Amino acid sequence: MLADPRPSFLKLKKRPPKPRSVGLTHVLDKGYTLSMTQEVLAQAADFIDIWKFGWGTSYVDPAVRSKVAELQAAGIKTCTGGTLLEVAWMQGQTEAMFQFASEVGFDCVEVSDGATEMPPSEKRKLISRACDYGFDVMAEVGSKDPAKLVTPAGWLDEIDGDVAAGASWIVAEGRESGTVGLYEGTGEVRRSLIDMLGQSPHADKIIYEAPQRAQQSFLLRLFGPKVNLGNISIDDIMSLETLRLGLRADTLGLLSGDDRGSDVRI
Repeated sequence: MLADPRPSFLKLKKRPPKPRSVGLTHVLDKGYTLSMTQEVLAQAADFIDIWKFGWGTSYVDPAVRSKVAELQAAGIKTCTGGTLLEVAWMQGQTEAMFQFASEVGFDCVEVSDGATEMPPSEKRKLISRACDYGFDVMAEVGSKDPAKLVTPAGWLDEIDGDVAAGASWIVAEGRESGTVGLYEGTGEVRRSLIDMLGQSPHADKIIYEAPQRAQQSFLLRLFGPKVNLGNISIDDIMSLETLRLGLRADTLGLLSGDDRGSDVRI
């Protein structure tokens, strides 16, 4: 076996080994082919914890079963996109959706209500039913509609209810664009919301969607390298790992004794 080619002459904080319970990197697959996925895994599998098949891509991807098998062999959990389940709920096909995800071999399903007018009670039923199937549930909170601003207290209430229903993880909405939910339309963070989420009794279960580098840097400086970050572009996996380790100017302060930096502006 070849020796690990990565150097070791710098003093960096050690990342927890996989399977990790903190410092998760949750990536968004927008339609990678099997061969592209294999290339990513060859170089970056150690840095990825959860691989989400965005939206409804798992429904149309002819290689979905092979990709799920490759990802799981690399120690990466696989997850369906929340929109797929929302469409299934609209059409009365949630059982068929769960059966599909189970047959393919997905580890997780995302349960969201940001694209439809799904009542909270229905969302909780879906979380509970997904647990019955043995899935780890990733419950998304926050709306995809920028006109629907939920108060920080509303986010906390939704998180409490979703965890009580059985959710393993809470995904804080930011979308692929990073311009809704946690963020203003400009991409700037809603600081009062972020601060309140950090005080939640379920804060360790929150995965903050942070597709933009400035958002990733902000959250790392605020919460430290153990923060869970989601909707990471596959092209940005290694870039995010350097941010976590303090190997980029944005997060150089993480190399100090304190895991959290003092400058948390965005």
